[in-house]
Amino acid sequence: MSFSIAFVAGVTPTKWTRIWGDRRPDVPLTVFRIEAAEQISVLHDGRAEVSLVRLPIDDTNLSVINLYNEIPVVVAAKDHVIAQAETVLLADLADEHLLQNPDDVPEWRDIATEVRDGSGRPLPSMRDLDETMEQVAAGVGIIIVPHGVARLYSRKDVVSRPVTDVADTQIALAWITRETTDDIEEFIGIVRGRSTASSRTDAGPSAAADAAATADGEPEVPRDGRPQKPPRKPKKTDKAKAAAKAIRVAAAKAKPAVRKRTESAPGRTRPTKNPNKGKGRGR
Repeated sequence: MSFSIAFVAGVTPTKWTRIWGDRRPDVPLTVFRIEAAEQISVLHDGRAEVSLVRLPIDDTNLSVINLYNEIPVVVAAKDHVIAQAETVLLADLADEHLLQNPDDVPEWRDIATEVRDGSGRPLPSMRDLDETMEQVAAGVGIIIVPHGVARLYSRKDVVSRPVTDVADTQIALAWITRETTDDIEEFIGIVRGRSTASSRTDAGPSAAADAAATADGEPEVPRDGRPQKPPRKPKKTDKAKAAAKAIRVAAAKAKPAVRKRTESAPGRTRPTKNPNKGKGRGR
């Protein structure tokens, strides 16, 4: 019997699936990519046991664990002015033509010239992101997408730059709460970075409680999209060095201050004249 994992475009589950293969060689994986429109239906219709999704989603009857954030980027033709910048502000894109539904990027929609004055052109026929990128490369318009998506569909004739004032997107792990199995718990442990020595009971609350806590807390990964490394445990040598340093500092504070004696540097003083020199001559 296999364990099935679905993931949306831009997510790379390779690290986690490799760890699964090392720990659970007895359970083969079925891993497949899905469109954003089916990232939840794939759970309800039984095609996948877990889904790596891009939030927001309808999480009714689902448990969801946030994994990491993705920074938004604007993609344009390679000769576009954004190629000269390191990052881009939305204000710089207000007069552009967006090759997306404006509601996909509400921050841009709210300041866009073509939305405000109704001058927006109908979107060309584009069946998928490959065809969208062709339109971008031809200079027809721009798109604003998560960095993972832009990387997946990158081409030599387009450029992408981070947009600093558009909200990050979040990648999360979702599954049907009532269908939580030992295999799902195992995969949760893998994406959370638990070692083989860590049991689920030692790791803290249950998966469902973990999901709720993570959704309400801080994101677990920084904006660059890379999973955060677990904090390094202090070594015994670190503790010994810290204790020795504390002793030295305390001893220095307790030692009375000694005033340094100031001496004239040799060769720097001017010789004093002898007041009796020359007296008595000629007598």
